[in-house]
Amino acid sequence: MSTTAASTREPLLKVTNLKQYFPIKGGILSRPVNYVKAVDDISFEVYPGETLSIVGESGCGKSTTGRAILRLEDPTDGSVLFDGKDLLGLSKRKMRAVRKDIQVIFQDPFASLNPRQTVGRILEEALIILHNMSPKKRAERVAELLEQVGLRPEYASRFPHEFSGGQRQRIGIARALAANPKLIICDEAVSALDVSVQAQILNLLKKLQKEYSLTYLFISHDLGVVRHISDRVMVMYLGKIVEIGTKKEIFEHPKHPYTKALLSSIPEPDRKKKKERIILKGDVPSPIDPPSGCRFHTRCPLETEQCREIEPALENAGGDHQVACLYAE
Repeated sequence: MSTTAASTREPLLKVTNLKQYFPIKGGILSRPVNYVKAVDDISFEVYPGETLSIVGESGCGKSTTGRAILRLEDPTDGSVLFDGKDLLGLSKRKMRAVRKDIQVIFQDPFASLNPRQTVGRILEEALIILHNMSPKKRAERVAELLEQVGLRPEYASRFPHEFSGGQRQRIGIARALAANPKLIICDEAVSALDVSVQAQILNLLKKLQKEYSLTYLFISHDLGVVRHISDRVMVMYLGKIVEIGTKKEIFEHPKHPYTKALLSSIPEPDRKKKKERIILKGDVPSPIDPPSGCRFHTRCPLETEQCREIEPALENAGGDHQVACLYAE
C-alpha cells in the first residue's frame, strides 16, 4: 500500500500522546517513588491494509506500545482510536466486543498455546466466544483455518508439543484469523524462529494480508525482517519516536543519527561492498531517569549544548517522512 494512498484515507488506528509509566514503589506504605517511562508521549497512525513496523533496541518501548493498544496494560495517558472508537474509554465489557477486531501474534509460539488443549480446541475457542456456530460449522472452520496457514486439517487432533516452532507459529496465526480481525499486532512474531522458517512465515503473513485486507502493526528488532514486510517504519528510542516514514525513506534516506546507526548494523552479503559501521558510545540510559533534551544526546555523534537542553519534536522531513532531531540532514 502506498503512503500517498494511505494519507488520503482515514486511519484504522490513531494513537495520540500515549504514555505508559510503571510505578516503582518503596517505603513502608509501598507508595510510588518514581516511574519507569516505558512509552512517553508518542503519536502515530496506521492505515487500513498497510504494515507499520516499530523498530528499536530492546527496552525502547516497542512491545509496551503494542500491549497498551491492546489494553493488556492500561495506559497512563493518551488516546487510542480504533475504527473510530476510543479504546481507553471503553468498559471491560465493551472492550471485549472490540477485541475480535484486534488480534495478536506473540513472540513465543509454544508459550502462547495451551499445552493441554488440542489445536482444534485452541482454534475453536475463538469461534465459540465470538461467533454463533454449530459444532459442525466450527469443525469445518477449524479445517479451513489450518489449510489457510499451510497445515493439514487432520492436525486439529494433535497437541502443540507435537509441532515444530514454525508450525506452532502458523497455529498462532490461524488463531488470530479465527476472529476475522481488522488489525493484527505481530509482537516479534518471527524472532524465535530459524531464518529459513522466518521467510516462510513472513511470506504467509503477506499472502494473508492481501487475501483478507489485513492491517499489521509489526514489532521487531530485526531490520532485515522489517525491510521485507513493511510499508512504513517507525523508529523508537527510550520511549520516544525518533523517526517515521516509508520503508524507502527510512532505509535509503535515513535522517536521524540513531536510525543511521541501526541501519549500519545490517550485515552486507556482498563482501566487495564496503559499509561504514557506526558504533554508538555508551549504553542506553535508564527509562527511570531519562536524559534531558534529546534522549539520544548521550550517545549521539552530533551532540551539542542545544541537544542537552531542547527536546526535539517530530517535524516533517519531506513527504510523509518525519524526524525528531535538531540537526537532521
